[in-house]
Amino acid sequence: MADYNDIPDYHRASTPVTTALPEQDGKLNILLVTRGHPFDRDTFFDVFDSNPEIQYSNVEHPAAQFMFNPEMAKRFDCYVQYDMPGVQFGDGGPQYPEPPEFYIEGVRAMGEAGCPLVIMHHAAAAWPAWPEWAEIVGGHFLYTPMKSRGIDKPDSGYNIDVSHTVSPAMDHPITRGIEPFKIVDEVYLSEVFEDSVIPLFTSDWKFTRNNFYSAANAVVRGELNSNEDWHHDDGSNVVGWIKAYKNAPVVYLQFGDGPSAYENPNFRRILAQAIKWASSDEAKAWAIEMNRASNR
Repeated sequence: MADYNDIPDYHRASTPVTTALPEQDGKLNILLVTRGHPFDRDTFFDVFDSNPEIQYSNVEHPAAQFMFNPEMAKRFDCYVQYDMPGVQFGDGGPQYPEPPEFYIEGVRAMGEAGCPLVIMHHAAAAWPAWPEWAEIVGGHFLYTPMKSRGIDKPDSGYNIDVSHTVSPAMDHPITRGIEPFKIVDEVYLSEVFEDSVIPLFTSDWKFTRNNFYSAANAVVRGELNSNEDWHHDDGSNVVGWIKAYKNAPVVYLQFGDGPSAYENPNFRRILAQAIKWASSDEAKAWAIEMNRASNR
């Protein structure tokens, strides 16, 4: 959920995507994927413009889908996803189109090739009609009741502009130098596949039904900030993690909804360190070993 519905998703033109790896001058070359969910574009892009260790190209859906294959991915060190394809809002509630087969095949091939992904916030709600995407992320935000991992689940919960404390859950290059910090951000009461992820960050917010609002009430009934007739089990307080998808390292950061989060220096440092780690040989070797261990 977001409170930027008055901001068109096309407000700022995308930077043209390069088709050849440019001179990097020691910088990581990032493909930043967006569209499908409104956001404050100027403040968001400043997070990347102000990072001296990267250069990036922004591509939006549906054109972005043609970038998801190993041939295109080898031109970039990492894909950063702030997108939400596969959800079409309209009267009567959202529709969930399936991704095209070439995109599915391309994503799977990227996993085999070890192409790193850093996945952010609402991207956990993408492609409800393709359950494998939730497995890639390690979690699942549901706009309406549906199956998750084959089990019927209620719609997920959201709460915007929550002040909460985020704490590192382990010593890792992504958590390095981060002490517990306050952030004002949107939080989710959603599916977290704790058996498939390694927690990096936890929140002190209470992930219970009374602290959240129904996503379906908002997008189907038009009732924002309502949990009437909505029931949801208590959820996980894990808000950031790492995992492997085939041979690819994956980072998911649940925080990062709007300007108050984008401007938080700890958020910026965590995202920068996530990109740097995911792009590293260390992360790629770790993912390969994780994949081997899961197949033994």
